[in-house]
Amino acid sequence: MNLGIRIRQKVTSIYIKRAKIRTPELIKGRNSLAQIAEIIKGDRHNKILVMTTGGFIKRGSLQPLFDNFEDKEIEYFIYSGVMPDPTIECIEEAYKVYKDNNCTAIMAVGGGSVLDASKIVAARASNPDVQVRDMRGINAIKNPIVDLYVMPTTAGTGTEATVASVVTDEVDGTHIKYAITDFGLVPKYAVMYPEITLSLPPHITAATGMDALTHAVETYTNLYATERVNKLARSAVKLIFENLPVAYKDGHNLRARSRMLKASYYAGVAFTNNFVGYVHAVAHALGALYGIPHGKANAILLPYVMDQYGKAVYKPLSELAGVVGIEGADEEEKALKFIEAIRQMNRDMEIPDKVEELKEEDFDTIVLRAITEGNPSYPVPVIWTEEDFKLLLRRLLVR
Repeated sequence: MNLGIRIRQKVTSIYIKRAKIRTPELIKGRNSLAQIAEIIKGDRHNKILVMTTGGFIKRGSLQPLFDNFEDKEIEYFIYSGVMPDPTIECIEEAYKVYKDNNCTAIMAVGGGSVLDASKIVAARASNPDVQVRDMRGINAIKNPIVDLYVMPTTAGTGTEATVASVVTDEVDGTHIKYAITDFGLVPKYAVMYPEITLSLPPHITAATGMDALTHAVETYTNLYATERVNKLARSAVKLIFENLPVAYKDGHNLRARSRMLKASYYAGVAFTNNFVGYVHAVAHALGALYGIPHGKANAILLPYVMDQYGKAVYKPLSELAGVVGIEGADEEEKALKFIEAIRQMNRDMEIPDKVEELKEEDFDTIVLRAITEGNPSYPVPVIWTEEDFKLLLRRLLVR
């Protein structure tokens, strides 16, 4: 069975390398809000849907962007109902605003949930006859999405650079999360505007930053990555270790905020080209069952999963240890010190090391969902059985 999984993963990796997945064009600098308005106008869009959250509208954070739209005579229609873990209902509501106002493009401003939802609204707009559930899986979207411009307001998900979107659905009264993956889901432009991240509270800074670290570490420890992908992952890890503690302690440190946006982007490009792993597979299950924020779940799980992989990840983790200045006598010692450094970072940012919500009677459901997501899609360093996943879950229980 494992041989068959590895063959499929290898074939997929070859396909991805040959596909040459595009990346969004980046807009950076203090003048980026004016630049993106000018670009949208230059793309001949006069009516756009702006997707965001109620908090940004209430605080007036987007007024400078809206002023630039007005200067360029771009009419904008706001959907601010995006909540964490966007549902199909949320996506359809936003799509209705887009359709009813004859919009031709979308501007998304927010964290991973907003950007994830905007991708699927953009897909619905160009594929009105295809329902969200029918987009589930890989490359099930027929027509290219409408022009999508995004501004990430958290440094973690990397969604601005990825081909995937995670949707929360309800099946038989139970919430589940699943990915919609298509090479055409990559936004056209991504605005790197660190000023908009300054208001993030410390706990969100911590969780989203650890989400980015998880992307980079899982990509680097997975099989079949190219040197370009590994270089991006190493760069992301270095930036996160150097800047996340600073951004957590001093949220108004613009330099740290800017570098965390860069790290998130690098990690997003990396895992788009080589997948994530079992940390994400289990985190998605925990998030759907218990409503645990995705970044927090990843942060808790990351050191446990890396530790359980054992010697299979000593070499790549020792290399990452070297990137962040951790020394040791051999690969094993450096790898274990790197895992401990992740645990220490969690402790310093008050992220728990157990899952308080976890119940033993839910193990079978969590394991089934994790295996369904992870095998055979993710080229993880070690292919786990049901018992391996249950061993992990037992270690996460609060005794």
